[in-house]
Amino acid sequence: MSVTTTTHLNFRGDARAALEFYRSVFGGELAVITYQDAQSVQDPSEAEQVMWGQVIADNGFHVMAYDVPVRLDYDQGEKSCFVSVRGETVEEITAFWERLTEGSTVVQPLGPSGWAPAYGMLKDRFGVVWVLDVVGDYAG
Repeated sequence: MSVTTTTHLNFRGDARAALEFYRSVFGGELAVITYQDAQSVQDPSEAEQVMWGQVIADNGFHVMAYDVPVRLDYDQGEKSCFVSVRGETVEEITAFWERLTEGSTVVQPLGPSGWAPAYGMLKDRFGVVWVLDVVGDYAG
């Protein structure tokens, strides 16, 4: 059983540029999936924006990022990051989810998604937004 936490940064149209900059600073590999790649375009202007991206380096640096869709509220100072918890099994993530939901507001119920066997998002009673998912292969 292995769990990792990663800072997940939120942008409105600047995620790719930010990830490219962080890669230039810390090194590592850049991975980006656009809304178009994931067949999840709801606004044509967002097709090439980042639905999921990360920079991960051998030196231990790891950051994730995405472009918040225009249909969702976004305030750079208020919702600038999530805490991402990634586990290896649905059972493992479900157990964490059940404990974190106490006093929380569920943003996206935990369940299967197009990119993971389980994915969910909640805002805990302290105002921290958590994204929990299970390691999965992208089939895009």
